Amino acid sequence: MPHAFDEMSSTDGGVRPAYETLQRWLAEVPQDVLDHRRKEAEFIFRRIGITFAVYGEQNAQERLIPFDIVPRILTKDEWSRLSRGLEQRVKALNMYIKDVYSKREILKAGVVPENLVYQNPAFRPEMNGQRVPHDLYVHIAGIDIVRTDPDKFYVLEDNARTPSGVSYMLENREIMLRLFPELFSMHRVAPVENYADDLLATLRSLSPHGGHEPNVVILTPGIHNSAYYEHSFLADKLGVDLVEGRDLFVKDAVVYMRTTEGPKRVDVIYRRLDDDFLDPLAFRRDSVLGVPGLMSAYQAGNVTLTNAVGTGVADDKAVYSYMPDIIKFYLGEEPLLPNVPTWRCREADHLKYVLEHLPELVVKEVHGSGGYGMLVGPASDKAQIEKFRDKLKADPANFIAQPTLALSTCPTLVEKGIAPRHVDLRPFILSGSDKVRIVPGGLTRVAMKEGSLVVNSSQGGGTKDTWVLDA
Repeated sequence: MPHAFDEMSSTDGGVRPAYETLQRWLAEVPQDVLDHRRKEAEFIFRRIGITFAVYGEQNAQERLIPFDIVPRILTKDEWSRLSRGLEQRVKALNMYIKDVYSKREILKAGVVPENLVYQNPAFRPEMNGQRVPHDLYVHIAGIDIVRTDPDKFYVLEDNARTPSGVSYMLENREIMLRLFPELFSMHRVAPVENYADDLLATLRSLSPHGGHEPNVVILTPGIHNSAYYEHSFLADKLGVDLVEGRDLFVKDAVVYMRTTEGPKRVDVIYRRLDDDFLDPLAFRRDSVLGVPGLMSAYQAGNVTLTNAVGTGVADDKAVYSYMPDIIKFYLGEEPLLPNVPTWRCREADHLKYVLEHLPELVVKEVHGSGGYGMLVGPASDKAQIEKFRDKLKADPANFIAQPTLALSTCPTLVEKGIAPRHVDLRPFILSGSDKVRIVPGGLTRVAMKEGSLVVNSSQGGGTKDTWVLDA
């Protein structure tokens, strides 16, 4: 595996300017003080209930995501480059989804294969010809970014359905401010606290019929969902109602919320519920989580669903591989944030290469998530590789492959002290009818295990606060 870029230390043994103050502070603070602060952070997280559940595990229990108290630092210039690329990418994603459900010019031009759309399980025929408010489909995006050297940021994945993790970004900052006020006083860190205001302003701007005070709600599957903490956290921060499907009903193609004062019209639903479960009359008939008739209200233009139904057609890993072409097709621009080189195993020549180089590659399921269903070639033994080879041969269209990137590392507090660990970054991009809003930073996920490249919380990864310097 190639040598990883260390975001704090330069190759000549020096410290990069953004990290100089942090490095001096770390050198002065005793290890037992850092350990004590880490335990304090864990206690706070447990007390306020920031946990998640892992589906599919026998006797699954609520877990605490490991939190690293050493912040990741980005300069103002680095963030400026990132945010421009993020805005460009989300703009192209929105144009692509609109086109796929209307004129399909990109398919007619042969830029994206038709079967990649029509055979995609996330493609929703119900959205064909359906206008959505303000022609926006992806209102809240989480774009996963990795870094390989001082000047190279890559997009690893597009999350255009119901991206999660923003509650951890906000709670991480709150805990760092509480535990390390002296460290903050040494830096000018751009705030993330206004995310809730930005999100509410974005959601209100998406109301299908305008108005100064549209009624916004957050729709959750309920307390047993792995991200329920985030749903309730965001509802509290935004000052809006957290509802389940049974709290809503549809009459004359209008959505209403049941309240003690009688029915109240709902204008915007920030749904944290997959398409399949939204409306038992339109999708899965056995769903008890959704709202019967919701799609009729949506199709009548009487309610905005955030994100739009059918956005999954743009965020699988096969479509991801076409994103540079998608950006060029709609915007006539080169991507400001490049993709990781990707082999599409559905193509014979790509599959041949992947099968010949399996020990060197990372192979992922097209619709996989959470670090599941993947092969990290350099970290796998011969038996694992051969087992995956059989999977590839049996269903090549279900996989893509990428080189094993040496993800950048950041200083992280581990049992033996401060050590580098691999990280990625998930910024959150809000697209409203008025403008695009991006809070500086995002959620940095860190592979807590030495040498591991898997940062997902379900696979033992943790999180850390992301600091964008304001100067």
